[in-house]
Amino acid sequence: MVLADEIFDHGPDPENPGWRHWNLKDATLFNSAVMGRLITRVDEDGRARLRMFPERRHENLQGIVHGAVTLALIDIALFTTMHTLGSGNAGPSVTLELSTQFVGPGDPARPLDAVTQIVRETGSLVFVRGDVVQDGDAVAAFSGIVRKMRPR
Repeated sequence: MVLADEIFDHGPDPENPGWRHWNLKDATLFNSAVMGRLITRVDEDGRARLRMFPERRHENLQGIVHGAVTLALIDIALFTTMHTLGSGNAGPSVTLELSTQFVGPGDPARPLDAVTQIVRETGSLVFVRGDVVQDGDAVAAFSGIVRKMRPR
């Protein structure tokens, strides 16, 4: 069984005190190749926060963060939440369901945060809900279900 510690770099981020890296050690895989640098922390209210730094490549034709990038951030946040707040190994798991409501544009000039909480965790499932925000501006609301995979 592959453990999150073996495939992720989630040590302290010296550029952002209180934050940790959430990057794949293999930079050719989706998270790193498409999303770029990601950092995470647990806020004082107990919610997990995953932050990305939008670049020009993340913009759509309207000059805002592409919805697919926002969805990818949300999907990655499900696993970050499972790892930082829950008991599951974020590596060998799969998204079962993801419901998203886009409520505002993502500004490519500001960091984009997925702020999450675990609604319920069972032996094989994690139910997560959250919001994508930039400072006080809402970009999306979402809920998702992750299935924890068992070793084969």
